[in-house]
Amino acid sequence: MTTQQLEVQIMGQSYILGCPPDGEERLLAAVHKVDAAMCKIRDAGKIKARDRIAVLAALNLAFDQAELAASIQPTSAPVADLPQPSQERLTKLLARLDQIIERDGQLI
Repeated sequence: MTTQQLEVQIMGQSYILGCPPDGEERLLAAVHKVDAAMCKIRDAGKIKARDRIAVLAALNLAFDQAELAASIQPTSAPVADLPQPSQERLTKLLARLDQIIERDGQLI
């Protein structure tokens, strides 16, 4: 099976992504979700750094996915036990990310 390449835009920046022939629709839907999540965080005006926006968007999307999984399988203890997100938790997470980035100069 040959992988095709798609050029997409996320928060105004172009990316070329590999995609299996039957996965284009799902990949484009995922790109749309990521772009919408990142733009929403950026447009809120408090965070400007693209890497921090990406981390917060990833956390929000992962939490949403866990919530969906919990609603589908309510007996799944690890997912069902996730705490509710709060501004305080996000602020603490951002502070911790700042400390880590300052130490080694890069996120990944």
